[in-house]
Amino acid sequence: MKRFAALTVIALASGLAFASDLAFAETTSEKLGVNSVLGIAPTTQDFVAEAAHSGNFEIKSSQLAEKRGDQATKTFAAKMITDHTKLNSELKDLVQSKHINVTIPDGVSSSQQAMLDKLNTLKGVDFDSRFRDDQISGHKEAVSLFERYAKGGDNADLKTWADHTIALLKEHLQMAEGLAPHAEK
Repeated sequence: MKRFAALTVIALASGLAFASDLAFAETTSEKLGVNSVLGIAPTTQDFVAEAAHSGNFEIKSSQLAEKRGDQATKTFAAKMITDHTKLNSELKDLVQSKHINVTIPDGVSSSQQAMLDKLNTLKGVDFDSRFRDDQISGHKEAVSLFERYAKGGDNADLKTWADHTIALLKEHLQMAEGLAPHAEK
């Protein structure tokens, strides 16, 4: 009987672990970029979390760029700080005013923190090149996130905000692509 009880506990624990993995499958798929590749809209929680992380990364990396970048990088960085501070504020205000049941994270994701840590070790041309590359990839991801949510998200207010924000994110992407690549040394 003890063996049966032990097996039952193990089976229940395994089932809960599997169910837990399923509950986080969408979040994991969003973080890993699977949803982006497949064109799947993120959940509202995923959208809000990724949008907040993205905005926080733009602000923090741009604060570094204002100290370490060349003049073009500093000009771009100042715009990123202004625009993404405003976007983060809009997101928070929208979530609060519409009583959207999501958690807005502070800070950046662990992968974005690793990018910031790397940027923090660089100076000069190396910094400018890495910052540019990070801005291009980050804005491509943000455009995808916002487009997918605007098209298939499940909260009308956030969909409208995402749709209105896409043009600005595309403008940021073009600006980032216009920064000197510094590929040659």
